[in-house]
Amino acid sequence: MSQMPKIFIDGEYGTTGLGIRQRLGNLPVQVCSIPVEQRHDMKVRLDMMAQVDLVVLCLPDEASRESVAAIQSLSGHQPKVLDASTAFRTHPDWVYGFAELDLGQAEKIKSAPLVANPGCYSSGAIALLHPLVKAGIIAKDYPLTINAISGYSGGGKQMIASYEVTKDAPPFMLYGLSLQHKHLPEIVHYAGLSREPIFVPSVGNFPQGMIVSVPLHVDTLSNNANIDDIKQCLQQHYADGNVVSFVDEVPAKVSGDHLALTDQMELHVHSNVRQDMVVLTATFDNLGKGASGAAIQNIRLMLGV
Repeated sequence: MSQMPKIFIDGEYGTTGLGIRQRLGNLPVQVCSIPVEQRHDMKVRLDMMAQVDLVVLCLPDEASRESVAAIQSLSGHQPKVLDASTAFRTHPDWVYGFAELDLGQAEKIKSAPLVANPGCYSSGAIALLHPLVKAGIIAKDYPLTINAISGYSGGGKQMIASYEVTKDAPPFMLYGLSLQHKHLPEIVHYAGLSREPIFVPSVGNFPQGMIVSVPLHVDTLSNNANIDDIKQCLQQHYADGNVVSFVDEVPAKVSGDHLALTDQMELHVHSNVRQDMVVLTATFDNLGKGASGAAIQNIRLMLGV
C-alpha cells in the first residue's frame, strides 16, 4: 500500500458520498476524483480504481454490483472495496462493517478486501438485538416489532429539497408500509433471528438524527430474563463505549437529533414502574454512525490509518 493511501469514491456526488468526502479531510489519505461529467463513464472510473488502495461505492445496488464486477475483472492490482449499498450486506464473501457486532469484528474488517457498510436503521436494530439474541434473552423466533424515525437527510437530495426548499413535506410520515423494507434482510441475518420482525420506519421534520426502538413484554423473554439481565447484557457487550455505548441513566425523553453531527450511538433500556415492560432505544445520527461516520470508521480500519 502506498505511504499515503489513495481512495476513490464512486458516487461521491450523492448524500453519502459527499458526507464521506467531507470527513476524509481529517484522515491522512489522498482522495482521487474524476470530473463530474465523467461519473458514468465506466472506463474512466475503472482506470481510477486500478490506481487506488480503496474504492468506496456510494451507488444504487445494481450500479454497485456492476462496479464490483468491473473491479474483480482487473488484472494485477485490485483495490479493497467498501460498499455503502444494500447489495452485499448479507453476502458470504463480504465482511459486515459494524465493528461492534462481536469481539473480533474490527479485526475482520481490517483484513477484509470486501466490506459492506451497514444500513442506518439496521445499525440501531442490530446493536440492540444481536447481544440479546446471542445471550438467549430474546428468542430467535420472538415476534419483534421495530419502530424507527430518521431525519429527512436520510431520504437523499429530493427529500432534503422537499423539506428545505419547496417546504411541501409533512412534519411526520410513516413509510415502508408494505413491510418489505430493504434493511430487513440484514437485520434478520445479523441479529440472529429466524422470524422476520415487523419494521415500521418514519421520517420527521429534522435534518439529521435517528431513534430505533424495540418494545418488549418482559414475561415473554427467554430463560426468565428480567430488566437487569437486559441491561447487564448490553453493558457487557459495549463495555469499551468507544463508539456504541450503553447508558444506564434513562432520560425522561429521547430526542431524534440528540446525537446529530456526531458518530456516536447511545443505547437505553426504558421500563415501567411494574418492571414488566421495556422499550429498548438506539439513538444516533443517520448520517453519522448510520452512514458516513460508519464508513469512515471502516476506512480507518481497512487502511490502518
